[in-house]
Amino acid sequence: MAHVAQIKIPATYMRGGTSKGVFFSLKDLPEVAQVPGAARDALLLRVIGSPDPYDKQIDGMGGATSSTSKTVILAKSSRADHDVDYLFGQVSIDKPFVDWSGNCGNLSAAVGSFAISAGLVDPARVPENGVAVVRIWQANIGKSIIAHVPITNGAVQETGDFELDGVTFPAAEVQLEFIDPAAEGGGSMFPTGNLIDDLEVPGVGTFKATLINAGIPTIFINAQDLGYTGTELQGAINSDPKALAMFETVRAYGALRMGLIKHLDEAAQRQHTPKVAFVARPADYVASSGKVIKAGDVDLLVRALSMGKLHHAMMGTAAVAIGTAAAISGTLVNLAAGGVERNAVRFGHPSGTLRVGAEASQVNGEWVVKKAIMSRSARVLMEGFVRVPGDAF
Repeated sequence: MAHVAQIKIPATYMRGGTSKGVFFSLKDLPEVAQVPGAARDALLLRVIGSPDPYDKQIDGMGGATSSTSKTVILAKSSRADHDVDYLFGQVSIDKPFVDWSGNCGNLSAAVGSFAISAGLVDPARVPENGVAVVRIWQANIGKSIIAHVPITNGAVQETGDFELDGVTFPAAEVQLEFIDPAAEGGGSMFPTGNLIDDLEVPGVGTFKATLINAGIPTIFINAQDLGYTGTELQGAINSDPKALAMFETVRAYGALRMGLIKHLDEAAQRQHTPKVAFVARPADYVASSGKVIKAGDVDLLVRALSMGKLHHAMMGTAAVAIGTAAAISGTLVNLAAGGVERNAVRFGHPSGTLRVGAEASQVNGEWVVKKAIMSRSARVLMEGFVRVPGDAF
């Protein structure tokens, strides 16, 4: 019996923030995968090692978590005021689909450095020493991101002393600006028109919820209303099948209420968005690293789920949602943070703390946010080629 040989595709394996993913230049993909469609999805699924009924992704580049089952496709931007077009694919671990419905804020930190190293940014925009300002078009949601990438001797600087909770080793700081991050695809930052809604979830209960579309569509609920304290680590949630099922039901009804889906069963095919997060007032806890977080170290506590599991730290896009909601008096996030006006917030997550800034204002009765700012880091882990069977897509 004849067997199809493997093909090799240029790729770079990168960490961005608290996530990892396989990065491609669009032009390096097989021609059939250079356009959206079934062939592209099949290729990325095979690269990552999905679907995997064992939930391990042993036969691929994925790390069997939502944070490490990611792909990025980059190209020189067709927009005159941007340098690079950035497309993000969240690969399901156990199901055969790639979710293109949102951005990855963590991997956004790696986009600028990859783009510079891959020659996607005009060399005239890269200083010999200093900071390169890379203008990124986030194609999934139609938004701009500005990455400030440190440059030393004409090359991207990856090493440094910037520490990020959830990442073991220090690296160079990359500041990200998420421009006009609210209401991807148009519409209101608050799809229901309310800062707080009563979210009815049949079979579960009715909860006070802030439903916000900023950074990524997110459902915020008070931790105590769900029976939690806000100090939980991954094991407390991810080892509890009933809790995970409850959160998925909440997510589905929240998606329906936000107008992201028209029918409840569509939520299963939109795993990446919306996110579900629960918030609480500051309290002492021990992070997953063993680091002691004191109530006085943070403004509030936040725990968030991604792709059906509690995230080990915090998704970058959800951090934008947290920062934006914290800046708007009357949201559950703002109330958990003390109910005062603020343009920056430091929150506690399972791995430690994170600070994010955002300035919100009302224009013609609608809430808007000019930009949200936070710092991450990024590093190339491996570069060369990925191999996949030639008949995999």
